[in-house]
Amino acid sequence: MKSLYVLFKPKPSSPAKISFPTVHRSSPDESHFIPLIHSCKDIASLRRVYAQILRRSLLTSRVASQLLSCSSLLKSPDYTLSIFRYSKEKNLFVFNALIRGLTENARFECSLRHFIMMLRLGVRPDRLTFPFVLKSNSKLGFRWLGKALHAATVKDCVDCDSFVRVSLVDMYGKTKGLKYAYQVFDESPERIKKEGVLLWNVLINGYCRAKDMQTAATLFGSMPERNSGSWSTLIKGYVDSGELNRAKQCFELMPEKNVVSLTTLINGFSQNDEYETAISIYFEMVEKGMKPNEYTVAAVLSACSKSGALESGIRVHGYVLDNGFKLDRAIGTALVDMYAKCGEVDCAANVFSNMGDKDILSWTAMIQGWAVHGRFQQAILCFREMMYSGEKPDEVVFLAVLTACLNSGEVDLGINFFDSMRLDYAIEPTLKHYVVVVDLLGRAGKLNEAHELIESMPIKPDLTTWAALYRACKAHNSNRKGEMVSQNLVEIDTELRGSYIFLAEAKGKHQDVEKRRLPLQKMVKERCKGWSYIEVDGQLNKFVAGDDSHKQAQEIRLKLEEIVSLAVERGYIPGGDWSIHDIEEEEKENVTGIHSEKLALALGLLRTAPGTVIRIVKNLRICGDCHSLMKYVSRIKQREILLRDARQFHHFKEGSCSCGDYW
Repeated sequence: MKSLYVLFKPKPSSPAKISFPTVHRSSPDESHFIPLIHSCKDIASLRRVYAQILRRSLLTSRVASQLLSCSSLLKSPDYTLSIFRYSKEKNLFVFNALIRGLTENARFECSLRHFIMMLRLGVRPDRLTFPFVLKSNSKLGFRWLGKALHAATVKDCVDCDSFVRVSLVDMYGKTKGLKYAYQVFDESPERIKKEGVLLWNVLINGYCRAKDMQTAATLFGSMPERNSGSWSTLIKGYVDSGELNRAKQCFELMPEKNVVSLTTLINGFSQNDEYETAISIYFEMVEKGMKPNEYTVAAVLSACSKSGALESGIRVHGYVLDNGFKLDRAIGTALVDMYAKCGEVDCAANVFSNMGDKDILSWTAMIQGWAVHGRFQQAILCFREMMYSGEKPDEVVFLAVLTACLNSGEVDLGINFFDSMRLDYAIEPTLKHYVVVVDLLGRAGKLNEAHELIESMPIKPDLTTWAALYRACKAHNSNRKGEMVSQNLVEIDTELRGSYIFLAEAKGKHQDVEKRRLPLQKMVKERCKGWSYIEVDGQLNKFVAGDDSHKQAQEIRLKLEEIVSLAVERGYIPGGDWSIHDIEEEEKENVTGIHSEKLALALGLLRTAPGTVIRIVKNLRICGDCHSLMKYVSRIKQREILLRDARQFHHFKEGSCSCGDYW
């Protein structure tokens, strides 16, 4: 290190050339080393400074506490502990530096153990000790220990310190002791309540975490003053409680809106499938001059990817380029995911290639993008590039690779990847991995092998697993095995929510099945979660099955009748292919009327120019009837239809689909 060399180099032979003050010619003391300690940017540098300190026997408690603080800031808790163990003088300052460093490096149990050691050695804690000890306990969730620590603050006469008080309220709030949190708050001196808003914010956050928004709002209204943190806390509370409209109202009333609250609001609407609102809030605030950060951009791009809002995603990408955002892990990965899920996987690959620093999430997004588009070669090549880069695959990456094998019918390679998970990487396959492999074997007609795999699974197969095999039996006309598999489906789905349609197909007892269907219709309607999105002129349009809420509902119905009529003339049979492609989900829509993707298709034909690609996103797997209609319409209207369902992309063109009618 250059600074050390300058400090300890031999005294010049000619004093006339270089003259040092007397203090620099003497042996260095602790005041020389403290600035050096804090100038260290990595542990290697700190080790060299520490070695010189030991060499000169200058490890005083003051120097030790500075070494501990610096080591903690460099995220090296193990080295911090080694410094502490070597320190002979373990006083209050040394313990405070250690406990703080351990807490900030998430070594919560270790922090508490050293607090106990501190007490055993007779070192009395002060107001700087307790906030970090209480924070460690709040992370561990020990309410009984929290009460003991509270008693200790009283014993040491620091319980009325403002920071200790805030830490006590926060600790009780996070250890499910809200009544104690409120009691501490209520008994706090008025000067602490009036000095600042932190104590109020922490208590409000406790009630928000408990989803007691009524009490949180009451406290918020009683505050002597509020800051941006107060508003952000309440907004996040409403979002986490699912009260999105209240969250939006609160955001609109916020005197000085900040990017943290904006990001929270966008994430809240996006996570509750209200993508159009999330996207509109983003653009509205940008137009008003708010400067979103990388987390805001990632949040709105997530909403675009989930809803297929390509035009909006492109606008966000433009903002990223115009405002000098780096294609870092967060924004780069979000852009890759958005383009891939909106049907532009080549654009996703272009963004991916321009990313500087890639992590496991970035690689997964790209591999998954190639996989859902049926681009097997690119998916495997991307996986190999990831391996060459030194990134270790996880279970999500393997799921993406298996999906690529499934959508391309690469059975042998898929089985090899599946076996490699456990044998080469010690990753135990989850139920999702087994379902994909069952689907892979079933698609290839290897029904017995798929059945044997289910029977040998270490995890109990669920409805999705047996449904994958049933789809394969149906696709390969294996009625005997299909009936056997159906019995497993009935055993799992005791309420027959998804089973009665295929039972009717197998046994022909339509009337009997219809009788069992009727009592369940109300329940299924209430549970219906099926939706489809289509973006037209930059605006998202959401449909559910049987939807008549759209402002162009009548025109949409007329257009749908028109295209169905044209398709019938060319051989389409309405309702003639109700294959169970997602038994556990599809029936949630079957009883409610016309499926959402048909309504989205009709709007696309109404509002987009001839020759334009129609892009639809559906959260469930497309049914056979809708799939059949899409093929006919693509030929009749000479339009390419790009539909993303719960499993993959369907590229409808000239009367055929990229999935080869197996999905």
